[in-house]
Amino acid sequence: MIKEHDRVVLQSPVPSVGLEAGDVGTVVHVYRDGGAYEVEFTTLDGKTAAVVTVEAAQVREVGAREITHARVLTTKETCLCATAKSEN
Repeated sequence: MIKEHDRVVLQSPVPSVGLEAGDVGTVVHVYRDGGAYEVEFTTLDGKTAAVVTVEAAQVREVGAREITHARVLTTKETCLCATAKSEN
């Protein structure tokens, strides 16, 4: 079960804030017994890039053999907040 402060992998993009599937964030709040999560995504220099609320199906736990991958964030704003709706 995913808990606060766990790192998670985004399963689907959140275009409104420039996030893509595969981006890694940190859970900052758990809603409805794990039905949804507030997740913070940061740049590699530690600045908050986005804080989004996602449904449980939109994230997964990180795997023990996974590594992060650097990419340029496509939005120009420093911090974006949004609620991501599942398209499933």
